[in-house]
Amino acid sequence: MRGQLLIVDDEADIVRLLKDYFEMNGYTVMTAADGEEAMKQAARQPDLILLDINLPGRDGLSVCGAIRDHVACPILFLTAKVEEADRIDGLRAGGDDYIVKPFSLDELGARVDAHLRREQRQRSRTRVSFTGDLTIDYSERTVSAKGEFLALAKKEFDIIELLSTNTGQIFDKERIYERLWGYDSEGDSSVVAEHIRRIRAKLGVISDRTYIATVWGVGYKWVG
Repeated sequence: MRGQLLIVDDEADIVRLLKDYFEMNGYTVMTAADGEEAMKQAARQPDLILLDINLPGRDGLSVCGAIRDHVACPILFLTAKVEEADRIDGLRAGGDDYIVKPFSLDELGARVDAHLRREQRQRSRTRVSFTGDLTIDYSERTVSAKGEFLALAKKEFDIIELLSTNTGQIFDKERIYERLWGYDSEGDSSVVAEHIRRIRAKLGVISDRTYIATVWGVGYKWVG
């Protein structure tokens, strides 16, 4: 099997279509039709979640925010439209990507494959680095200082990993976005600044040092 997916959508026809498609392509598929069931299924630790935003009762953004600190897998939102504010809300909740309805099954399958390949590459890394007050474990995907661990969304750790493994190298927002979201993502690089802001706030709780410096007009670099 290629991995276990959780598909969450209240439209039974879409769920049936996606379940058949991914099972035919070698995946194990779990499904849920509302937010509460999605949270129960997410406890089974799927490899990737396809999550409709407009669910009855508890919506997709709420579900994502509730499970993000406990589920490390990629979360891809399914939505009928994406405005910039929607993208920012989704990323703040811990989502990794957006799939806009109606979508091509082959494109969706390629997006899922790409996210799972990135996950596999990241899991294969077993390095640990000690930078300033921080311990960064790249295999466990954790950041800690003096025994206190940060609660990081997936993309937040991805940014820390990219910058900290290239200390001193400057990355502009566009390059960070392309490296971590992919060239074909339905979004733009403005979300990178919001992620950097959140990372700095979290690092500030456990350390007085500055780790991510802004090079004005150019980008960001790791200075720890």
